[in-house]
Amino acid sequence: MSQKLNFLEKKILKDGIVKEGNVLRVDSFLNHQLDVGLLEEIGKEFYKRFKSENITKILTVESSGIAIACFVAQKFRVPVVFAKKSKSLNISDDVYSAEVESFTHKTKNTVVVTKQYITQDDCILIIDDFLANGAALQGLISILNQAGAKVSGIGIAIEKGFQPGGQFIRNLGYHLESLAIVDSMEVEPKKINFRTNK
Repeated sequence: MSQKLNFLEKKILKDGIVKEGNVLRVDSFLNHQLDVGLLEEIGKEFYKRFKSENITKILTVESSGIAIACFVAQKFRVPVVFAKKSKSLNISDDVYSAEVESFTHKTKNTVVVTKQYITQDDCILIIDDFLANGAALQGLISILNQAGAKVSGIGIAIEKGFQPGGQFIRNLGYHLESLAIVDSMEVEPKKINFRTNK
């Protein structure tokens, strides 16, 4: 392969598993078992790409984005807020909410963030592990719009470039950075092609 791969692309090629239905499994290192060294590198990379923004908080959605968000937040020295998928008894009724559909789980969830954790003074960096159709991102953006907070950037670990989410979010004018953009995948033999002009 002639293109120079970054650290995340190399890890995906080595340990990622391609399944039928355009599913890329990275649960051995990113969203079930966690490669902490890799997460540290992801945190550094997103800090490098967004450090010129005056980030006050990191926002993600439970649960797979939380680990990545924490490593990013550590670099920025700001809190992480994560949208909860189910409203528990210890959350007040004073929440921002949005409905999101999961590509992987084929389910719809209402995600909520308690209002006191995001204000109109916040400059938010949204972080997530995957971007496919963009439903989760649209939900998080809706919550920030409800709060009057600024979307200062969006950082995605792995974007499926053959699905519409990334282009849709970019067309809305948001600063979206994906560390690995998968343009195509094949199950047998395993083949993963990455976008070179990210």
